[in-house]
Amino acid sequence: MTDTSAKEIAMAWLAEMQSCVRDCDFAGARGIFSLEVVGFGSHASLLVGLDALERDQWQHVWPVIEDFTFLIRDLVCGLSSDLVWIACPWTSSGQGRNGTLRPRPGRMTAVLQRVDGRWLAIHTHHSLAPASASTSSR
Repeated sequence: MTDTSAKEIAMAWLAEMQSCVRDCDFAGARGIFSLEVVGFGSHASLLVGLDALERDQWQHVWPVIEDFTFLIRDLVCGLSSDLVWIACPWTSSGQGRNGTLRPRPGRMTAVLQRVDGRWLAIHTHHSLAPASASTSSR
């Protein structure tokens, strides 16, 4: 497989993940994750297993954000055998203390593994972007 294939795989996975987050489609998102996934999140520190990731991260964050969007123009990814790694910033809006929506930029990394012809996340890390950071060094 070529680097183009890695980008195509990453973009397809990110599109599906973005759709699931926007729609709060927890069942759909479970279909693109390994049952044994290990994750770090913006809400919970260390999550082991898909049930924990959904319960302790997704269920707390997805319903209270809007306009979740991966910034594909800044996507960086690679391929090694049956693994694809992804690094991509994202944007969303979250409710501030006074109830108004505020920008909520972040970044994510993921490791996907090909299992029975499907690309499943075996590790993800979502975190909010540092307040003083630029969006890209490119």
